Amino acid sequence: MIMAGTLMQMPPEWHRQDWLWIGFPHLADEWSGVIGRAQEQIAAFASAVAESGQEVRLIVRDAANEMRARRLVSGAVTLERRVYGDVWLRDTGPLVVRAEDGARRARLFGFNGWGGKYLMEGDQQVGADLAESAGLAADRCDWILEGGALEGDGTGLVATTEQCLLNPNRNAALSRADLEARLARDLGFDRVLWLGDGLINDHTDGHVDNLARFVGPNRIAVPRATGPGDPNAAIYASASARARAAEVEVVEVPSPGLVEWGGMVQPASYMNFVIANEVVIVPVFGTQHDEGGLAAIAELFPGRAVIGLMADAVLAGGGGFHCSSQQMPSA
Repeated sequence: MIMAGTLMQMPPEWHRQDWLWIGFPHLADEWSGVIGRAQEQIAAFASAVAESGQEVRLIVRDAANEMRARRLVSGAVTLERRVYGDVWLRDTGPLVVRAEDGARRARLFGFNGWGGKYLMEGDQQVGADLAESAGLAADRCDWILEGGALEGDGTGLVATTEQCLLNPNRNAALSRADLEARLARDLGFDRVLWLGDGLINDHTDGHVDNLARFVGPNRIAVPRATGPGDPNAAIYASASARARAAEVEVVEVPSPGLVEWGGMVQPASYMNFVIANEVVIVPVFGTQHDEGGLAAIAELFPGRAVIGLMADAVLAGGGGFHCSSQQMPSA
């Protein structure tokens, strides 16, 4: 139940953070034979943020998982053992809201495995566990929501996709107006930019953090198709058009183009970047467009070092660096 009182809002990712939680892969069956490389790529991500001077809390499952992580990460990374299934803490971790006086609370939403697709032990409880470990008072919200489905700009504007938030596999009884009311009540978002579909073959049903990211107040980055074979060209064009129609400034970033795994189109995206205090970590995939994507994102964050890290094995598990992490906003 949400407590009445001071209006609280979810701050944008570029605001100061106390630390970053990151999930470490542990289920071999979830990683298509590449769990070793996925662990190495997540470890490189955690180490890069920690070496920038920001606290990183890498969440590990058990003793063996912890031992593997410790061999891979920088000594600056803190390890915390928790019970969780998937590593996608963006979706299962707490969403932290903050009042004007800096007071923070955790919002805990229902989680049903991305519409009933992937239900694993611990994923419905890890958010509460992390909130408790952070000393946060927590409120249980009466609907299903994943953090990767939302992208806020700090002014009360939030972007999401119709494919995900209006999907009947989440909140079948809630209308668009109901969802908008809950976004305002629980997270302080009073305006919604409704985008259409997310990327092809995104098992989250089109999370917005793989499609479009706010990089400043009323300013959103959206991929630009690279070449006639880009499978998401129409999706990018639609997102840009909807944002512009809502009078949101659009900045285009080259997409990775066609990325396949086992003959299937993968939802590869530079938009799954992570904004930390001093660095921005961008997933790259070994395509000819990586350099252009990094350069475009670097222009958006002149005060931070932009670092590209290979994320093809992480993607094989169904997500990216942003999906695997959740920030703790500073008070």
